Amino acid sequence: MTSSSFSDPTSDTTPFFSDDSEAEGSEEPGAGPSQRREEEPASGVSSLRAVFTVIVLCFINLLNYMDRFTVAGVLPDIEQYFGINDGKSGLLQTVFICSYMFLAPVFGYLGDRYNRKMIMSVGIGFWSIVTLASSYTPKEYFWLLLLTRGLVGVGEASYSTIAPTIIADLYIKERRTQMLSVFYFAIPVGSGLGYIVGSKVDDLAGDWHWALRVTPALGLVAVVLLLFVVKEPKRGAIEARPEHTLQRTSWLGDMKALCRNPSFVLSTFGFTAVAFVTGSLALWAPAFLFRAAVFTEGRPPCVKGPCDTSDSLYFGIITVVSGILGVASGAEVSRRLRLRTPRADPLVCALGLLLSAPFLYLAIVFAQASPIATYVFIFLGETFLSMNWAIVADILLYVVVPTRRSTAEAFQIVLSHLLGDAGSPYLIGVVSDSLKQTDSYLWQFRSLQLSLLTCSFVAVGGGAFFLATALFIEKDRQRATNYAPSDDEPIVVPKSGRSTRVPVSSVLI
Repeated sequence: MTSSSFSDPTSDTTPFFSDDSEAEGSEEPGAGPSQRREEEPASGVSSLRAVFTVIVLCFINLLNYMDRFTVAGVLPDIEQYFGINDGKSGLLQTVFICSYMFLAPVFGYLGDRYNRKMIMSVGIGFWSIVTLASSYTPKEYFWLLLLTRGLVGVGEASYSTIAPTIIADLYIKERRTQMLSVFYFAIPVGSGLGYIVGSKVDDLAGDWHWALRVTPALGLVAVVLLLFVVKEPKRGAIEARPEHTLQRTSWLGDMKALCRNPSFVLSTFGFTAVAFVTGSLALWAPAFLFRAAVFTEGRPPCVKGPCDTSDSLYFGIITVVSGILGVASGAEVSRRLRLRTPRADPLVCALGLLLSAPFLYLAIVFAQASPIATYVFIFLGETFLSMNWAIVADILLYVVVPTRRSTAEAFQIVLSHLLGDAGSPYLIGVVSDSLKQTDSYLWQFRSLQLSLLTCSFVAVGGGAFFLATALFIEKDRQRATNYAPSDDEPIVVPKSGRSTRVPVSSVLI
């Protein structure tokens, strides 16, 4: 191993606290630019290695969402085991999202400056250990389950802010959109598997605790794959802009630039609506369907565990299928519409939200009259809602310059979760408790039904934000593509074989 590998920020052996600005001296003296291009792609990662990298990142993303929604799949058991109401049940999702949300900027800052693979490895390892620990919580210590679920957010924050930026540094244009679509397939598929695995393991073991012990083992496998398969690509090099020509500004400077980017800000607010609706349905839909069956079909209520988890199983299957169809159709419709207008991406996102709103409304209203109609409307609503996932990520990546992407991912995570699914599960639960006039099965169902109707109106608001994004998307994309450092930003010039940051003015004088 040569000493240059320690100074190259794109090397697999880059120290965790290395500074990317030291990368300039890493080229071997005898290797010219044309020779280096022949030896390896601009990203520094071979095409085969890049494919395996995306596969590993997709696997980890799937595990993240499996773990997140396993709790929702066994929620009736958890409520019965700890003896908690709807408000406290909603806290299980809220504390996780809050931890995830507040830690995202930290990992976004680190992800733009240090070795991304090592950051993700540490975070996922910690997530696996904490998830396993949460499965041993005694019934007298509900607060301990809340604490461990909050700590799970550390691992997810370290991954979600960084993984899309690695894909962005491996592929460009249509190929990038395709790979992001594959990556975001893991969200609905992983979410659905969380319900399915949680409900089936609960049934087989007769104990909901075992449902939380599946993903930690797979998480440790993911860490091994991440360390030995994934290779850190060079930031921005695939876009014909070597990293040392895209200089970093301060974190405050990055935030100012992002706030002046209307496409990024408006699409983030649109995605906030997606997060609000998704978070509410993810936690409460199985419980709502269970209560509807108790009230309308005479199903026995959950008095002693294990509870009937068939609704979680059905909802999980619907989530998997609708997610695959939604992500795939969203990417394909966007690809075809781009031939007609450069505003295709935000228009497709708006279409997905506006179409999902009436179907979600009908699903909630029909729960009392027809269970089959309810499942059909849920399927259609989730399909249109899932059209957004890959497209929103692609919008962020092409309206933001490479050296600010992890920070932008973190900012979007914070805002969308702060106003979206950080509070929506708890809010739905609190509203449900406040509407409940008696503790009868009728009002357990009715109060949650009225509370969930909020989701349809939030979806309409999100569609409006994406329509506004379409007004700015073309200009902001061109600005990011043609970005060049201003006179106030530092550049790097060689000095005694090492990189030195100096103002542009001192070079021009």
